[in-house]
Amino acid sequence: MNDLAIFVGLKIKQKRKEARISQDKLALLADIDRSYIGRIERGEVNITLEKLFEIADVLDCDAKVLLP
Repeated sequence: MNDLAIFVGLKIKQKRKEARISQDKLALLADIDRSYIGRIERGEVNITLEKLFEIADVLDCDAKVLLP
């Protein structure tokens, strides 16, 4: 795992919890597999910019908020 993936994953998890959205709901709304959301939040995978923007849209925030 690299530091950037871990940071982005933790920010996504933080924003998801602030929005009171489950991983299942985030996955459904962003059209991403639920297990992949878990891997993103744990920093196990590098996501594409497209997925970052889709997640940010669901979380109603700017994608830049999810970046360091």
